[in-house]
Amino acid sequence: MTLSNSREKVLNRVRASLGRAAPASGRERDQAEAYMREHLRGPQPMAEIDLVAAFEGQSRRLSATIDRISSIDDLPGAVATYLGKEGLPSRAVCWPAYAGLQWTNSGLSVEARAPSRDLMQDLVGITGCFAAVAETGTLAMYSGKDSPASMSLLPETHIAVVPVGRIVPHMEDVFELIRAERVVMPRALSFISGPSRTADIEQTIVLGAHGPYRVHLILLENPTHD
Repeated sequence: MTLSNSREKVLNRVRASLGRAAPASGRERDQAEAYMREHLRGPQPMAEIDLVAAFEGQSRRLSATIDRISSIDDLPGAVATYLGKEGLPSRAVCWPAYAGLQWTNSGLSVEARAPSRDLMQDLVGITGCFAAVAETGTLAMYSGKDSPASMSLLPETHIAVVPVGRIVPHMEDVFELIRAERVVMPRALSFISGPSRTADIEQTIVLGAHGPYRVHLILLENPTHD
């Protein structure tokens, strides 16, 4: 069964539960989109003027670590420094967008592919992000061919490149960006706030319960190559 057929079956069940016999008409879609554009937001806290500082502060509170680079060409060196400092493997997987960087010059072995399901094989994953939320220190990640969701979920260490121009004040701003920049919603949209954690046992915080033990954020000033 293809993904499109599976999706249509799910949508048909939803329509049946709502008493609808067919997909929304063009007029109904236009009305829904107009409603989303015009619907007023609920109360929101005042955003700090410096969104980067606000995002960095909230991320640190969530146990993420932070670094800054001025150019994407500086990424291999920054990753090598972080991995060496933490005593982590010099082998990683990354999004295709970073395949052409000079990883070997920094002593790293980095492959542009999705991580293996063998959790001991790919311990470090390097991604970008769709956007980041200053209010909560959260990454917004959408899935796709060039941005596999598993990259930020399976490796023990998640290194995320965050272009500072993609930091927005509130979560609602992420959805506005998606509507403005994408024709359709991605299959999956994830919000990641620091390393995975749980307090199920005796209310004691344990990191890495359902995902990465570590989240290292590299703030990128200039997203283009030198």
